[in-house]
Amino acid sequence: MTTRKFIASALISALAGGTQLAQATDVFRLEGFGAVSRGMGGTAVAHDVGPAGMMTNPATLSLMPDGDQAMIGLDLVTTDIKVKNTRTGESVSSDTHANNRGPYFAPEAAFTKRIGSWTLGVGAFAQGGLGVEYGNGSFLSRDVADQPTGLANSSRLLVLNIPFAASFQATDKLTIAGSIDAMWQGLNLDLLLTTSQVGTLAANGRVNGALFTNVLVPNLAHITGAHFSLTKGQFLGSGVDAWGYGAKLGMLYKVTPDTTLGASYSFQSHMNDMEGHATLTAIDPSNPVPGFSGGLLALGGKIKIKDFQMPSHLDLGVSQRLNSQWMVTADVSRVFWKDVMKDIKVTFVADGGLGDINILLPQDYKDQTVFSLGTAYDLNDSLTLRGGFRFATQALRSSTLFAVIPATPTKHLSAGLTYTLSKQSKLDFAYSHAFKETMDNPGVAAGNSNAGDPIQVTHSQNNATINFRYSF
Repeated sequence: MTTRKFIASALISALAGGTQLAQATDVFRLEGFGAVSRGMGGTAVAHDVGPAGMMTNPATLSLMPDGDQAMIGLDLVTTDIKVKNTRTGESVSSDTHANNRGPYFAPEAAFTKRIGSWTLGVGAFAQGGLGVEYGNGSFLSRDVADQPTGLANSSRLLVLNIPFAASFQATDKLTIAGSIDAMWQGLNLDLLLTTSQVGTLAANGRVNGALFTNVLVPNLAHITGAHFSLTKGQFLGSGVDAWGYGAKLGMLYKVTPDTTLGASYSFQSHMNDMEGHATLTAIDPSNPVPGFSGGLLALGGKIKIKDFQMPSHLDLGVSQRLNSQWMVTADVSRVFWKDVMKDIKVTFVADGGLGDINILLPQDYKDQTVFSLGTAYDLNDSLTLRGGFRFATQALRSSTLFAVIPATPTKHLSAGLTYTLSKQSKLDFAYSHAFKETMDNPGVAAGNSNAGDPIQVTHSQNNATINFRYSF
């Protein structure tokens, strides 16, 4: 095992704990980091959320009490995702058919150290992801002739973030901060496209390459579908993965002792292309042609998901202490998905010199605005209660919705608490509910390549987060 792979395995194991990554809720991004933020609607720009603040606005690290602090935590997400074929009335739910789907666990850890006017921090967090598992027996696994193929449809995206943060209290009112973040992402994907979908992609100039022109096109009269598989059937394994980096800048300004303004900007990630091995299977179940065994032509090769980035986002926030016990917070964020999710760019090079195929899967996401409100009330010296609401505009478009990428929830309601165990230790807990969101894709008959039959996707989920913080 190479040093690079050893480090990746260790970090993924530490974050994923031998289980799965949480389904993201603001598209591929979790709606808050740490139980303090999560319990207050994900607000985190202008108030103390503990060491997890380095993931949103690293300047909030200077709001923490003097001394050093360590945090460990666990995020549990359960999802309810269903896809309905509106032509036939059939439906399939994402379930525990294999290792791609939950319930999902996403541990997190961080450490901060105060040195004079500086607060330094390092952490390891699940930044986001998604996961569905529809098995291989639903209508999603049927070809253009409406015949079963026995091929799976599933996905799992993991995005991990390892920030190295520094916050400097420049004056009594102004704090400035930044972080450099190591990032890793991995993807598993099983996806069946009917020949109608492939034909729509080709008609729009979204498919090319020698493999497509010389091997697949001459046999299109026989082929009823094409299936990509780049999945490792393991808890932590990813068919393709890549390392990269990101960065954040943040600031705080105390208008009054009770009013704090905050701002942060997270730069677009710089990830290498995700690479690995895949199998491309051309399907002809009823009419095999030379070179096809049992109606299937399975070609192994190298696959690359090119330029798959996490978006930049601008976050603004305010916190207002109403009295010694009660605080309210509000954040607004603008997430620039349009810059990074126009297409999913896939390049497959078959073994044996058979050539390549290049596919642009349309996504055409919209930029997203997220509004968050939170409140915290100190009931007594030992117990703080929290609540919040979060609303986001929809980034996905119905015409480019994939059943395997149902990242649609936009509304969350949350509640949480902190219980002080001792002078040095605290336990934080939060629960959030993503309300059911429904989206329709009218399918290939309407010129949309990302669905064969017209589909309707519904998605809701519940999230529980617990953190332990220790000061010393």
